[in-house]
Amino acid sequence: MTRKAYKYRIYLTKGQRRILEQQLEECRWVYNETLATRKRAYEDDQRSVDWYATKRMLPEWKADRPSLKTVHSTVLQNVTQRVDLAFQSFFRRVKAGADTAGFPRFKQLGRYDSMTFPQYENGVRLDGDRLILSKVGAVHVVLHRPIDGTPKTVTLTRASTGKWYACFACETDAQQREPTEQIVGVDVGLLSFATLSNGQQIANPRFYRQDEADLKRVQQRKDAAKNAENWDENRKQKRILSRIHERIADRRRNFAHQRSRELINDYQLIVFEKLAPQDMGARKGRGMRKSIMDVAWTQFIAMTISKAADAGRTVILVDPRNTSKLCSRCGEKVEKKLGDRVHTCPECGLVLDRDHNAAINILQRGLQTLQT
Repeated sequence: MTRKAYKYRIYLTKGQRRILEQQLEECRWVYNETLATRKRAYEDDQRSVDWYATKRMLPEWKADRPSLKTVHSTVLQNVTQRVDLAFQSFFRRVKAGADTAGFPRFKQLGRYDSMTFPQYENGVRLDGDRLILSKVGAVHVVLHRPIDGTPKTVTLTRASTGKWYACFACETDAQQREPTEQIVGVDVGLLSFATLSNGQQIANPRFYRQDEADLKRVQQRKDAAKNAENWDENRKQKRILSRIHERIADRRRNFAHQRSRELINDYQLIVFEKLAPQDMGARKGRGMRKSIMDVAWTQFIAMTISKAADAGRTVILVDPRNTSKLCSRCGEKVEKKLGDRVHTCPECGLVLDRDHNAAINILQRGLQTLQT
């Protein structure tokens, strides 16, 4: 059995939108109160408060704050669990010796944008093209593709543009593909989005760069309205800005889905470098950081890994050290500058595109990892 998520657009009436936004604010209050309770317990008494303890506090909070009763009980329980997961991640980063462990933070007004029903048919269920929500009613949902498997949880999300979505997490049988003998190493980059060890290149779409002029123009209008204290115009430009960013993210996500599906369809073994784009961008100039964030390698790799688990394929992440410098034929280390796009080995005479050479090295490291 595998887990799959299906995300659908939902359309709300004004009344339903108002109710859901009120419920999100109640969830935000519970999140902040849970975090404050655990924080006070440690600071005052050096005492740890776990998830079960904060979950048992909900009836008491409802008595003091009756508006919490407008939210389904399992949704509020899930909010306390989110705080617990945030603390678990924090302690895991501390144990790993991270420079910035990231202590859980309080949610500001309007910054809590999702709520989860942890049990399907307990407060939420599908009835044809309607989503029946507890305390909200029947909501129109656009089922642009059928749900495969058994729904387990449902998460409602409010986007920055004001759109609402329902995400169904389902358990389904793995749909393994016919095995193939094809294997590939993938070198991701900026000049081309990816270069395969067979020499094939995937062009970099540069979605952010395509809309950068629109973003700059709208941002200038927004700043001008803010300076003039024209708040209505400022909010209007802010919404337009959010829509442009949403459009860029949607195109980037769709591109990553399509390219990862092509790799899964064609190759049994796929090898990537284990990258940390955030760290890479921190060491580069502003333009380079922008390009690295735009290309979204981690999203592409994560989607490939997810699809591989369902299709019976294998994905390996290898150490990226010197994959661009080592000669893929003889192993000689050939120093290169960032602008050097051709690998020329003085030892064996191999002349090859720099990224193609790196992709072959990545594949070789993946095969070595399988052998060991």
